[in-house]
Amino acid sequence: MREYLELFHDPEQEKLRAPHTAFIPAANKPLDGLIQGNADFVAGVQRRTPEKTATLDMDATLVETHKKQALYCYRKHKAYQPLNIYWAEQGLMLFSEFRDGTVPAGYDLLRSFQRALELVPMGVDKVYLRSDAAGYQGDLLRYCAEGKGKRFGVIEFAVGVDVTAEFKGAVRDVAEADWRPLPGEVGGRVQEYAEVCFVPRLVGHKKQGAGYRYLAIREPLEQQTLPGMDGQLNLPFQTMNWGTVKCKVTGVVTNRTASGEEVIRWYRGRCGKSEEAHSVMKEDLAGGKLPSGLFGANAAWWQIMILAFNLNVAMKRLVLGGEWVNRRMKAVRFWLINVPGRVLRHARSLVVRLVGGHASNEILLEARRRMVILWESG
Repeated sequence: MREYLELFHDPEQEKLRAPHTAFIPAANKPLDGLIQGNADFVAGVQRRTPEKTATLDMDATLVETHKKQALYCYRKHKAYQPLNIYWAEQGLMLFSEFRDGTVPAGYDLLRSFQRALELVPMGVDKVYLRSDAAGYQGDLLRYCAEGKGKRFGVIEFAVGVDVTAEFKGAVRDVAEADWRPLPGEVGGRVQEYAEVCFVPRLVGHKKQGAGYRYLAIREPLEQQTLPGMDGQLNLPFQTMNWGTVKCKVTGVVTNRTASGEEVIRWYRGRCGKSEEAHSVMKEDLAGGKLPSGLFGANAAWWQIMILAFNLNVAMKRLVLGGEWVNRRMKAVRFWLINVPGRVLRHARSLVVRLVGGHASNEILLEARRRMVILWESG
């Protein structure tokens, strides 16, 4: 297996690395073949369960490692940081690019997004993009908003905003009457949102250019800062004060025309399944157990895991169905795969005799029948 994985490593790409510079080694032909193979599999699922829209959730995830050759990420430990583009409607990973931990999450996103668009299968008419603040890149937003792609035209998006001093200043100018409640949040937290008049240099505006809407969300902290402690706390998010109330502040930029509440709720949808997918990839399918110190070998391991992830999703949807669709691998192993039985050899035949009356028997037989149908349908 080690010798096989090393075929995906390109030593010539390693010679192009420069100290203290973000670098993504180009995929060699075998590695690109794995990526294309995954795209073909996704297209096969699309043929059987067609979707007209593709909401693409773009997000990077850290894979911690102790490999000597690995580089340090922004959290001060060694890691790799693959960039994943998840197709929400199909529940499949459309594209994943393996990267070093030193590569910022927002680095060279437009190229990766364009590559993912090339892999979107036929039958999709409309593409949407959702991303956290790492996707707040001028070239990416302009590409989507100005419809520079020939196939899909304007791509509607909702992307997190860097809460800079300039953005805070624009939020401060919002009249108190313009803040609207955002009801129904988890845990009963009180949140409000408002439209913000903000034109950063990042995107700018042309007379005939696309328009951008900025939304700000504020949420009072459950534990307010004690007197004399202001400025001494290092919170992992940006805050602003309204009188004596300190609030967590976040922002979203979008080119959608829906109401602010609808855009925010749609944007937050990416934090569900795509985040769960990262956990499944790293924990359930061994994507977090990298086997080598060679970048290309680890990249191949990751791409094989992506194939396993999509195969697992497709099998649960197309073969098992019902309550199995949302079960993770541990539950599938415990309730379905680990069925007690006895293996018998008789008259040059191999027989697996299962426990009579086990709940999984009928499920397994029905799964085999559906797999035969899928095979015969091509």
